[in-house]
Amino acid sequence: MSSFFEHIFAFNSESPLLFTQFYFWAFFAMVYAVFAIIMEAGAWKKGNNVLTQPSRTRLHMRNIFLMVVSWFFYYKTSGIFLLILLFITLSDWLIAKRINDCQQRSRKSLASIWLAISIIIDLGLLCYFKYAYFFTNVINDFLGTNFQVFDLFAYIGNGFSHQGCFIVDSIILPVGISFYIFQVISYSIDVYRGHVKPVKNLLDFGFYVSFFPQLVAGPIVRANEFIPQLYRPFRLSKRLVGLAIFWILNGLIKKIVLSDYLAVNLIDRVFDNPLLFTGFENLFALFAYSLQVYADFSGYTDIAIGIAMLMGFYLPQNFDSPYKARNPQEFWRRWHMSLSRWLKSYLYIPLGGNRKILGRPVKDKVRAGNFNSFITMLIGGLWHGASWNFVIWGALNGAGMIVYKVWNRMNWHIKMSLITALLIAVYYLRVTQDMPAMNLFLIWVLAIWIGALIQYLYWWYKNIKNSNKAASLCTKITSALGTTWAIAQTFVFITFTRLFFRSGSNLDPATANQEAWETAKNMVNQIGGAWNSSIIPNFLWEYRYVVILFAVGMLIHWLPTRIKRWYRVHFALMPVWAMILIAVLTIVVVYQFITADMQPFIYFQF
Repeated sequence: MSSFFEHIFAFNSESPLLFTQFYFWAFFAMVYAVFAIIMEAGAWKKGNNVLTQPSRTRLHMRNIFLMVVSWFFYYKTSGIFLLILLFITLSDWLIAKRINDCQQRSRKSLASIWLAISIIIDLGLLCYFKYAYFFTNVINDFLGTNFQVFDLFAYIGNGFSHQGCFIVDSIILPVGISFYIFQVISYSIDVYRGHVKPVKNLLDFGFYVSFFPQLVAGPIVRANEFIPQLYRPFRLSKRLVGLAIFWILNGLIKKIVLSDYLAVNLIDRVFDNPLLFTGFENLFALFAYSLQVYADFSGYTDIAIGIAMLMGFYLPQNFDSPYKARNPQEFWRRWHMSLSRWLKSYLYIPLGGNRKILGRPVKDKVRAGNFNSFITMLIGGLWHGASWNFVIWGALNGAGMIVYKVWNRMNWHIKMSLITALLIAVYYLRVTQDMPAMNLFLIWVLAIWIGALIQYLYWWYKNIKNSNKAASLCTKITSALGTTWAIAQTFVFITFTRLFFRSGSNLDPATANQEAWETAKNMVNQIGGAWNSSIIPNFLWEYRYVVILFAVGMLIHWLPTRIKRWYRVHFALMPVWAMILIAVLTIVVVYQFITADMQPFIYFQF
């Protein structure tokens, strides 16, 4: 019996509490049972079939219960790092109150000092745990020193324990620290700006920071979006229950059927040793990873939204079919939307937006916007991971956004001249330099040149010849082809930036930079090297289930939004027996795809 309770309540780093584990759903079932008792879930209001509970006392009890449950959830995920979460909660709650007091007394400068203290504490902890190895390596490389990472918190812990049970020569990254740190920073800044009032009750604020569905991998929830929900009467209709169940099942399918299956059966094998696989296999694994990381992260978000909805809370949308984007700028409006909004509100605009560069007002708004967008994406890349590969990934995305905006403003004659010159230059480098990367670049530039030429000829025929009749006949066709071409080009661009994203992931921070760079270089060399086309049919047959799953996943992703909304709503409106039947069948199918080693969510490491 003691071993049973130890398994239930003790932290095990080898088995964190994941949405894909049966243990989690047993945990959630017990939590929801207590939650239902607190909210008197058995009393249905007559007439509209809506469950409601207006009692503020019960809402307060619910909030305290869910906060304690969330702390337990985080403890089962990160162990003693729960203390960091509790410290951040208390620190930002107290400092936000001081900021508001100073604002009320018209002491703006003192409020600014308190805000700076809050940000320094939050970012100091984030940088210490997440970037200690990265910054130490950078300093050692530039100065020729030999500094070693030292875990100060482990050292202090050993002083209290008197047993030396903590390791001081390595720093472990707490799960989800990037998410809840950004969440509390947004709260302090919003209080300073007067966008929200400080939360009076520490327990309510603790619940906002630690709400377990979105605690470790987002979405990043702002205080003005979530805190008002703490005091609203609890309402849960049959339709909302149906939508919640749909989101949970949808997330499990994305995570286990798509993401985990693709990873275990192809992607991880290729990225672990690219040189053992052909150029085509490396290329296919790279495109499959684009689907994997989307299915993994959006799958987590779907489950989080569904779980929160069952408890009467609503989390913001975090994905909007990002691979439908027609340019890199639109992609970042559809991908990890809560982070994109955060970066815009708390980094891009404070940097100056389209008005200032390095604090100085400028007349050229386009230049200011491009500069600050690039810096924002660079820092956004570094937020994702502590290695140069993530910096490169962020820089490529920032450059892609700038190139698109500059290209979009150009005259078509200039566009064709520039892309033709680039094609000639890349071809010259391809001939004179033995670089596999140039083969890839040449093919991509050639594809862009062909697409640009077709668009240029259509523009010339429509505008120079002024043929309205021809224009009216071709407008719909060219518009559809142009959109398809833009989506394809954006997907290819984003996929190749993922080469640096994936190769920098899941690595020991002490060796991340070197191993990530080697992986990226080897994959580029394989993809850009000579291909043996006779191997392709064998690959397509041997990995036929992976290929089929990838194709089906992408086709579903590219379905029109109205179709997705239609089957989502119709599921929610089904009779209860039909909903239960579909849920059971879905779980049975999903169970068939579960691998022996449960795959953690990719964004847990961020």
